Parts: sequence; C-alpha cells; structure tokens
Amino acid sequence: MAGNPRNGRPYRRLCAWLRAQRLPCWWCGHEIGYGLDARHPLSFTLDHQVPLSKGGSLLDRANARAAHRRCNSSRGNRTTPRRPERASRRW
Repeated sequence: MAGNPRNGRPYRRLCAWLRAQRLPCWWCGHEIGYGLDARHPLSFTLDHQVPLSKGGSLLDRANARAAHRRCNSSRGNRTTPRRPERASRRW
C-alpha cells in the first residue's frame, strides 16, 4: 500500500461519520469544538479505543471514538486512564 492509510478515502469517510454524530470527548466527557481549527487543542480528532500499536483496527467503526486533540495526544497508546496525582504530605 502506498502512502499513509489515514489519508485515504475510507479513513476520511470514517472521520466524517464520527464527526456528524457530534459526540462529546470519550476520554474526558466534555463537549468538543467541532467548528474549531484542526490544530486547536479542543478540536475534534478520531481516537481509537484500542490503539493501533496494540492491535486495534484503523477503519473499524466499533474502535473509533471522538476525542479532543489534547486528550488524544496526552492519552498516547494507554488503554486505561492515568491515576490521579497524589498531593504531597509536605506542605
């Protein structure tokens, strides 16, 4: 296969299908700014519930989730949320 599969028509179709649903971010639960520039941290990105690096499918609708760009980037390829940070005992 030549080129990046995320530039192909099936991937763009999957993004359009997910964007049309106007779902909140699956990672943090807040609303997504669907009208924002694609480079904005709170704009829409397609995230994969099971990361591609862990065997997730690129084009499977069941694996596609709506996410903020910031949430998608900070999540990396983890499948579970980060633990909340503990406060130091020393103040």
